[in-house]
Amino acid sequence: MPNQVLIIEPQNELKFKVDFAGLFELGHTTYMQLTNPSEHTVLFKIKTTAPKKYCVRPNSGVLSANSKVDIAITPQPVHVDNTEKHKHKFMVQSVIAPEGKTNIDQVWKEISPDQLMDYKLKCVFETPRGANLNDSGDTAPPAEIAKKRAPVEDAKLLTKDAEGPTQNEAKRKDDEHTPVSPNAKTTSFPKSENLESDLQKATNEVIHLREEESKLRHENLRLKEELLRVHQGGESRMPRGHSYGPEKTEQIALMPWIATAIGMALLGIIIGKFLM
Repeated sequence: MPNQVLIIEPQNELKFKVDFAGLFELGHTTYMQLTNPSEHTVLFKIKTTAPKKYCVRPNSGVLSANSKVDIAITPQPVHVDNTEKHKHKFMVQSVIAPEGKTNIDQVWKEISPDQLMDYKLKCVFETPRGANLNDSGDTAPPAEIAKKRAPVEDAKLLTKDAEGPTQNEAKRKDDEHTPVSPNAKTTSFPKSENLESDLQKATNEVIHLREEESKLRHENLRLKEELLRVHQGGESRMPRGHSYGPEKTEQIALMPWIATAIGMALLGIIIGKFLM
């Protein structure tokens, strides 16, 4: 395999920005420059081990003698797993164009592997804080990060220790000047207990009134049925002029019961709305 005739920048690695969740930064594009310093026309192709993760433009082309081209590599908005980051690589393949050949696709098909010039670059991923991710996907300098954090943590502890006595002294003085009622805590609980007791009594009263209302309704229906039976039996035994006498008497006797039932029903509805 011949040596690579093209000059490739950057030479060893391509850097990409990712967030802490492993997603590529939107709108970030990495560039690679190919330069042909020779006197021959060179064909090139850009290949990657993760074609679904990157958009490469242009991914192939022709470089005339002493010319250059910029390759734009834009990551797709996808997640990159830590286990696969070390597998992301790019390869530049180039070959000197044969004389008289104009069909580039046909040249790539007919070229032998011995004539191809390959050049590989690895991918490096940078977090927003600038901590590079190595090929295994772990943070490269954990010891340096720990060293940087240590002085900050020490300063926070010193500040907290300095503020502690001052805050405690101020709190103690406020407690000395603030009058404390001896019954402050004890009076709040009875109020709460009394309120709960009143609510429970009102609820029980509403339930009792509703039960009484239900009983009165059943009693009213029973009396109506009995009155209807008496009325039907009276029609068969009495003259027509005296058939309504018992019904009126029963209706007068039922009036207090009906009024009591209606009053209890209204009282239950009002108390129920108050509790809701």
